[in-house]
Amino acid sequence: MITIYTDGSSRGNPGPGGYGAILMYGNHRKELSQGFRMTTNNRMELMAVIEGLKAINNNNIPVQVFSDSQYVVNAIEKGWLKNWINTNFKGGKKNSDLWLQYHAIAQSLSIKMIWVKGHADNPYNNRCDELATSAADSSHLLVDKVYEEGVV
Repeated sequence: MITIYTDGSSRGNPGPGGYGAILMYGNHRKELSQGFRMTTNNRMELMAVIEGLKAINNNNIPVQVFSDSQYVVNAIEKGWLKNWINTNFKGGKKNSDLWLQYHAIAQSLSIKMIWVKGHADNPYNNRCDELATSAADSSHLLVDKVYEEGVV
């Protein structure tokens, strides 16, 4: 089982943001993070999941993803995403670009999303929060082009 912990952060919503992810498999551990100059918390929560999944090298191993974002976990586990895709994100559902990226990546993986309380006693979630906030505060911020151009 591959385990991924994720978190997203936004300094202001919208504002500078970042994501953090920790991938664990056996004795291997990898940390990922990146900051963006203008984005939202929900985009960073979802970006953390996407980037964590993109870092997987073996699609035959089941994956469990821990996130403190009910938006992300519920959209996947409760089937909201399927409905959004089937209705072409009707009603102004946001972040369609990222949701479609997630959906494409998820097709080749066996993923179980698990909600974890944020800012609590989970050391991996807390570390992801540190990664995300540090990325948001860094001077090496990328452009979330889709968000800034108002396409979503």
